[in-house]
Amino acid sequence: MSSLLLGLNEPQLAAVTLPRQHALILAGAGSGKTRVLTTRIAWLIATNQMTPQQVLAVTFTNKAAKEMLARLTAMLPINARGMWIGTFHGLCNRLLRAHHRDAGLPQLFQILDSADQLSAIKRLLKSLNVDDEKYPPRELQHFINAQKEQGLRPSAVEAWDGYTKKRVELYDAYEAQCNKEGVVDFAELLLRSYELLARNEALRRHYQERFRHILVDEFQDTNVLQYKWLKLLAGQEGCLFCVGDDDQSIYAFRGAEVGNMRDFEREFKVKNVIRLEQNYRSHGNILDAANAIIKHNEHRLGKNLWTEAGAGEPIRVFEAYSDLDEARWIVEEIRALARDGHARSEIALLYRSNAQSRVLEHALFSAGLPYRVYGGLRFFERQEIKHALAYLRLIANPDDDTSFARVVNFPTRGIGARSIEQLQDAARAAGSSLFAAAMQAGGKAAGFTTLIAKMKEVAHLPLPELVDHVIELSGLRTHYQAEKEGQDRLANLDELVNAAASFVAEEGVAGAEGELSADLIAFLAHAALEAGEHQAGEGDDALQLMTTHSAKGLEFNIVFLSGLEEGLFPHENSLVEPKGLEEERRLMYVAVTRARQRLYLSHAQTRMLHGQTRYNLPSRFIEEVPAGLIKWLTPKMAKPGGVPPRLTSVQEQRASHAPRAADGGWRIGQGVRHARFGEGVIVNLEGGGADARAQINFGGAGMKWLALSVAKLEAA
Repeated sequence: MSSLLLGLNEPQLAAVTLPRQHALILAGAGSGKTRVLTTRIAWLIATNQMTPQQVLAVTFTNKAAKEMLARLTAMLPINARGMWIGTFHGLCNRLLRAHHRDAGLPQLFQILDSADQLSAIKRLLKSLNVDDEKYPPRELQHFINAQKEQGLRPSAVEAWDGYTKKRVELYDAYEAQCNKEGVVDFAELLLRSYELLARNEALRRHYQERFRHILVDEFQDTNVLQYKWLKLLAGQEGCLFCVGDDDQSIYAFRGAEVGNMRDFEREFKVKNVIRLEQNYRSHGNILDAANAIIKHNEHRLGKNLWTEAGAGEPIRVFEAYSDLDEARWIVEEIRALARDGHARSEIALLYRSNAQSRVLEHALFSAGLPYRVYGGLRFFERQEIKHALAYLRLIANPDDDTSFARVVNFPTRGIGARSIEQLQDAARAAGSSLFAAAMQAGGKAAGFTTLIAKMKEVAHLPLPELVDHVIELSGLRTHYQAEKEGQDRLANLDELVNAAASFVAEEGVAGAEGELSADLIAFLAHAALEAGEHQAGEGDDALQLMTTHSAKGLEFNIVFLSGLEEGLFPHENSLVEPKGLEEERRLMYVAVTRARQRLYLSHAQTRMLHGQTRYNLPSRFIEEVPAGLIKWLTPKMAKPGGVPPRLTSVQEQRASHAPRAADGGWRIGQGVRHARFGEGVIVNLEGGGADARAQINFGGAGMKWLALSVAKLEAA
């Protein structure tokens, strides 16, 4: 056997040594897909089935492409320069550079990144005198890119109403502007490359004959146009070797089409569907939990992960009273793990949405635990939070020039760079602040100072109400509502209201300073401190914080998956249609399979939302984990068959503010007795009348939801 093939398991070996034909490799999490892909290329070269110059391998990140090249050159003494290994955008750029005349592009055409594209769209709208509030630039950017990713030029886009018709006209004008300036955006790279190959038969045949083997990584993440591009290059003679995992398709919001895998199998009459199911990452209990969760999805291509590493530890599940209690418990658990010798850098704390990080960050900051937010900014460093805080600082101190400059024209209110320069000149001449200069200047600048004065009129309100009021009056909420992907930013702004409510509850200051709430001054200081130099530096042993989406492709010895509640994870937006819920379940599958040795799942009975307490049901994903795999860490559930204790006086005090069911006067925290389940404690109440129901913790019998209209309950 060739040394290249040593150490491969049977399905890996079968995939690597397949004869020349189309193949679909279903590569489960941690099953060695990168090794299979690179070894396949090396084997094809080593057995003279192709030369390095005939390699075309498509990845989704530059990092993955570099890793593949590094592995290949370590396997074979080859020159990697001639190989076409890269991302879709990188390969299309290479093709268009080589054939720029045929593509209708200047030789030195420039590429617009996302920020450059947005600036170009803003220039276009300004030159056409288009109202950018009616046609927000970022929303138009998403519209244009979405059409291109479907392979549609303006003439092919159907417009059923006047608003869409205008957007199509702007798309057409944007294309004309880009052609005039000799620039292309990311989506254009792929579309123009596809069109070039589609219309130029000689060029298409040249590349089809050269690239007889086309290998694709992360095939489940391809969009409509990327799949069409691959089919065009493969032609009648080429062979597609597609590696992916339909159970890890989590980017529908970016245009990824999980159905491409099934379509490929059908359209290319794929005879070889090879499943890589042996996992080299996680212990058995973690894999069994992941398998059990994902089996609830329909229309899967199907596979079942397994390992030779043994069952390992049970899945630890914790139920907290509140999101604050959940965060405090996580901190204490991490401290205990660190004392036991576990490196913090091998512990990940995952959450479904960015807004959840605020409570967790606060708990870690207060405990002095070093952490690093992976793939994103810490809460108080996020753009929308800094904008909102700038407005609050101007209420507290109108002479704060930094805050003034940050938001005087955000959201846009027609105060351009030239106007701001004039204000700066006037302020220098008068020895005053920008705010004072704006008051004297009149016009739109003075209008901004009037807005701040209007905000200051309500500065006596309780802090959470003040923060919510300022977010509304500033126009930030309206601005982000207009963005296609503004939901995360809106959630973060809501979380700032929660942060204010939590701050008052924990550290509130009695009284006021003049017309200002003393809580506002203290809260702004608190925000500044938490936004300071507290994130761990490079090389520090720090906890890893990230969203579940950011965790894809990573792995850790220990994973905490927090906020597992209905409406949060699965996200409430996904509960409307089955496709959305299935994608959420795939995201849960990805999160679970990040853990090598130990997995914690946690949820809270109550969570702050919009400054108000929300009562939550545990996520259905917890219920989908077989009971035999779970170890309950919640004290009231730890003792099998035991009667759960009554809630503490503090919990009863909290529960007194919780909603009560209309039937029978039951309340959260009350002890009850049931003929079948025994004694328990009411932990949640919902609805009224015939629809009233209670969630009851029956200790050894577990957590039950019972309809109060039919359940025969007695007060214990």
